[in-house]
Amino acid sequence: MTTTTKTPIVLVHGLWMTPKSWNTWAEYFRARGHKVIVPGWPGIDDREVADIRSNPEALKGIGLKQIADHYERIIRALPEKPIIMGHSFGGLLTQMLADRDLGVAYVGVAPGQPAGISTLPLSTLWTGTPILANPFEKNGAKPLSKAHFHFTFGNDLSREASDRLWNEYAVNSYNRVFFEGVAAAFNEQGGVSHVDFARADRAPLLVITGGIDHVVPPAIGRAIVKKYRSTGSPATIDYREFPGRTHRLVSQDGWEEIAEYALTWAVEHAATRTAAN
Repeated sequence: MTTTTKTPIVLVHGLWMTPKSWNTWAEYFRARGHKVIVPGWPGIDDREVADIRSNPEALKGIGLKQIADHYERIIRALPEKPIIMGHSFGGLLTQMLADRDLGVAYVGVAPGQPAGISTLPLSTLWTGTPILANPFEKNGAKPLSKAHFHFTFGNDLSREASDRLWNEYAVNSYNRVFFEGVAAAFNEQGGVSHVDFARADRAPLLVITGGIDHVVPPAIGRAIVKKYRSTGSPATIDYREFPGRTHRLVSQDGWEEIAEYALTWAVEHAATRTAAN
């Protein structure tokens, strides 16, 4: 008798968040029989939000390469290659992990752009202003104000409702990550977030955006997909935009529709790739 197990899923959270931000999708996928691994970034790990806010020292000086290396060690210890999904800067990290051939399918949910994609709408730049305004704090760990959280994550909500989410989810920034991400936008070959857009053997990648996202507007998602496609690589790169969705794609009311779409796409494309190999 042959036992069929479902592909494990690794979820990568984004800046200002902890693994808790993935609770919705993680439980949704587990209910469908997948083992779901949700590691925290180095310095966050499994710490509580209040603890991180009161003692953010472990976040200081951590950059994108260190975070990608951290996830690579976790993924390589798994018994099989997983589906990898990342949100925001976690979506950028997902692309970096794809460049290391660590998964069977990848989903970037409102993903940051890799090195060389210089599309930076004004709303995106504004989300980074509290960090980028002080280059002397490049290695710091700046708190995220309630007002800025409302602009970046809660722009579909009243300020009161947004503040409640801030209390539950928001943690300090890894300032270095933001500086590296912006600098790499104009330095494709030397940027920390460099990926080989032309890689022919990359597993399928899906980019998802929200129509009213201030942090990663659709213009960024489309620019990412255009860059991959412009190389002529045969690797699959797909795009889906969800109207009326903010940067909180993984928890905004109606998140189930997006989670189901991402899961169905990833499972189908992972199975196709596995069969081809």
